[in-house]
Amino acid sequence: MLREQLEDIEIQLLLEGIHRYYGFDFRNYALASLKRRIWKIIRAESLTSISGLQEKVLHDPECMERFLCSLSVNVTTMFRDPNFFLMFRKKVVPILRTYPFIRVWHAGCSSGEEVYSLAILLQEEGLYHRCRLYATDINEMVLKKAKAGIYPLDAMQYYTQNYLQAGGKKAFSEYYTSAYEHAIFSSYLKENIIFSQHNLVIDNSFNEFNIILCRNVLIYFNTFLQQRVFNLFHESLVQFGILGLGRQETMKFTPHEQDYEQLEGGEKFYRRIR
Repeated sequence: MLREQLEDIEIQLLLEGIHRYYGFDFRNYALASLKRRIWKIIRAESLTSISGLQEKVLHDPECMERFLCSLSVNVTTMFRDPNFFLMFRKKVVPILRTYPFIRVWHAGCSSGEEVYSLAILLQEEGLYHRCRLYATDINEMVLKKAKAGIYPLDAMQYYTQNYLQAGGKKAFSEYYTSAYEHAIFSSYLKENIIFSQHNLVIDNSFNEFNIILCRNVLIYFNTFLQQRVFNLFHESLVQFGILGLGRQETMKFTPHEQDYEQLEGGEKFYRRIR
């Protein structure tokens, strides 16, 4: 018991130091998953304790960059969970057709695969020309990868399967060119995308949006931080706008539960009704 208490104190000191020195606030992340990732980082840095990691992170900015990459969750694929994108086509696109201009916020975009997926979908539905996609993440390193739009060529077969299951209407290969074992996505897909750093924990609303997508990010936050983010999304979403969440996330039991109705189809799309 004393060992666990000491570990919790060390984690609190580590996160407090990072917040004060670098400005990144991980203090309200879910503790269980946070511990697992911190110990994984400790082993990767050839250290033996959380206190040792604290010293290295605070005195070595490159270590802090590695810490940030490891702690922020960057698991994504093109058309991840194809049914989510299929339901977007069927349930959300008809709503978007009624708007003269569409603002989309993809919060926690990671390395950008799902942002380009949405751009492709909107292009096929004839809506991309009147869209602006704001893709944000806390991690500058993955944002650089997202801006480049270059991904491993050997992943394209799997991505093609996802694309077809998501209702794709063309040959997926039309959207990229192959070069040196990489797939380079077409530049026109980037024309209406703005990649920018944004921290859901401490940053405020920066625009009004018709669509907000934030999938499998909130599951890593504790209840206090989840409520903070739901408030932020509510401030940022226009009346009758759509909020898309991951399968393990829900509006139920949140302060804004009564402000939304879930769209039919089995995926976590919520329409703001008040």
